[in-house]
Amino acid sequence: MANPNIVNVSSILGVTTSVGIANTNTMNLIVSNASSSSKVLKINTILAVNSDPTGVNADVTVKLFNAAAGVGVSHVISNNITVPGKSSIVLLGKDSPMYLMEDKSISASASAADHIDIVCSYEEIS
Repeated sequence: MANPNIVNVSSILGVTTSVGIANTNTMNLIVSNASSSSKVLKINTILAVNSDPTGVNADVTVKLFNAAAGVGVSHVISNNITVPGKSSIVLLGKDSPMYLMEDKSISASASAADHIDIVCSYEEIS
């Protein structure tokens, strides 16, 4: 569970992931940095997209967990942010990035099943 030194990096890889929130009762893993990965993840963007075809609003919550795989103690990044139907909202942008150290993760939940997709863009630094 070290915090890798990113002064002398050997690689910076761009990654984009996406997750559809299918169940309203659970947190859905967006990105996870395993313990002893020897990587730091620079989270540049977390985008919530409401893909409901009828335009129904949905709320989204994103949390930072103190352990990999979306477990452990969580802290809220965004709480019950309303995403209007057929639109998207930037929950975290490149102008205010965050670093995800080893053994940490980010998960999301939504108020309506199958309405919200989360897109996360980050740099994997090692």
